[in-house]
Amino acid sequence: MKKSEPLRKIPLFSLLAERDRRKIAAEVTEARYGKGEYIFREGDPAKYFHIVKEGAVKCVKSSADGKECTLKVLLPGDLFCCEAAVFDGAPHPGTAQPMGDVSILRLNKKSYFEMLRRNPEAALEVIKYLGKRLNEAQENAKLLALDRAEQRMAALLANLASRAGVREPDGLHLKVRLTRQDLANMVGVTVETAIRIMSRFNRVKLVSGTAKRIVIRDLSKLKQLASSPS
Repeated sequence: MKKSEPLRKIPLFSLLAERDRRKIAAEVTEARYGKGEYIFREGDPAKYFHIVKEGAVKCVKSSADGKECTLKVLLPGDLFCCEAAVFDGAPHPGTAQPMGDVSILRLNKKSYFEMLRRNPEAALEVIKYLGKRLNEAQENAKLLALDRAEQRMAALLANLASRAGVREPDGLHLKVRLTRQDLANMVGVTVETAIRIMSRFNRVKLVSGTAKRIVIRDLSKLKQLASSPS
């Protein structure tokens, strides 16, 4: 994949004219990381836009007592921490950690801003895009507050299946390795509750396997459960 290719699929870059996008792509750099390393840490200056080219990345937030919470998993083509990069002086609100070997594309935000100054229409579209991202964050917060834990787990698994599911004879294999703690963090429950929910999903044949190798056996029923009334 050429490093300019992911930019076509990402709203913050697809809004630009093709000529400007090619120029931006020429300034993109690629960096590789392994498990146990950090792409950036919570509180670091947000100097770049980051795009996952290969592998998977998890965004982690630390509490005051040092506990870590996995907020989301990022897959190839995903742009992350763009909100922090937009605002001057804003640090990264969380830590980005590889979930194995990853390749990350980086673009200095100054280069992108210079391009927007020459494209006021694109700048307005970026404002709309960021507003949509904020609305999505608010909706996610509402889901955590109001939906049942089983619904939240079903929604998470259905989302991962659509983004990282590979068809196999027994179902959709999620090509991302998650721990039980990751699953618990992303749906806002304890590890014990996450284990109970996944065991129940196994018994009724919605999924099979363990947290590190999840196979979605009945995606349509998972989606029904995710959208059922609380």
